[in-house]
Amino acid sequence: MAEAFHGVDVTRVRAGVRTHERDRAATEEPLEVRLHDRPFAVIMRTPGADRELAAGFLLAEGVLKSADDLGTIEYCTDPTAEHPENIINAKLVNGSAESLDKFLAERRNVTTNSSCGMCGRLTIDSLKTNLPPLVIPWTVPSSVIVEIPDRLRQAQAVFDETGGLHAAGLFTRDGTLETVAEDVGRHNAVDKVIGRMVIQERLPLNNSILFVSGRTSFEIVQKAFLAGIPMVAAVSAPSSLAIELAEECGITLIGFLRGQNFNIYTHPERVTT
Repeated sequence: MAEAFHGVDVTRVRAGVRTHERDRAATEEPLEVRLHDRPFAVIMRTPGADRELAAGFLLAEGVLKSADDLGTIEYCTDPTAEHPENIINAKLVNGSAESLDKFLAERRNVTTNSSCGMCGRLTIDSLKTNLPPLVIPWTVPSSVIVEIPDRLRQAQAVFDETGGLHAAGLFTRDGTLETVAEDVGRHNAVDKVIGRMVIQERLPLNNSILFVSGRTSFEIVQKAFLAGIPMVAAVSAPSSLAIELAEECGITLIGFLRGQNFNIYTHPERVTT
């Protein structure tokens, strides 16, 4: 498997003085996702947790409704493949297998940019039609919320080497970090975390908090909703569509979580002070 970072040459300029040194940059390579050996999508990602990334991506795409729809998800075994380490093949079972041709026909086989997500393929209206809003009775004290960024940062091993990766972490209601993933794309990191839970058959994640290192987009809230996650927090701002979707879907959305401060954009009753 490819390394998560590469050695690169860099010219540093400090106070007008130039030096030539070696540095490390986050790896970005394509991952082809196949359904029953047929091309479905290509995702630009940082190698690592590829099976989890593919599973989370397929859940967000609506190919999987639950772990029960996933038969196997493995690296390519095609002897003619030039880079089998960059190909994941998933096989579906139950009703999803019967819908294989429909999934392939509806999906444009394009390369998604690592920062753009899925461009809102699932709309707010379709999400509301397919799934009911999340109704969660529990609350979290703000003292737990403000500890989350530091706990995630301490678990970012590759970021320490490159400084160029996003991270997503899944936390329990008491602030314990359950799992973390890093990637050049925020959406990919979220897919890796959620996909790991799909493979472990732990959905819905209705007792979990999702934290992301960047901003919160529509797609990240969408992924959380499909996984049953009722609380999403981020270091930066959410988009207007992310706020609208979170409000409609029953998700508590937190932004600008830095130090002791944060903003709650939707369903603030779940955070106590």
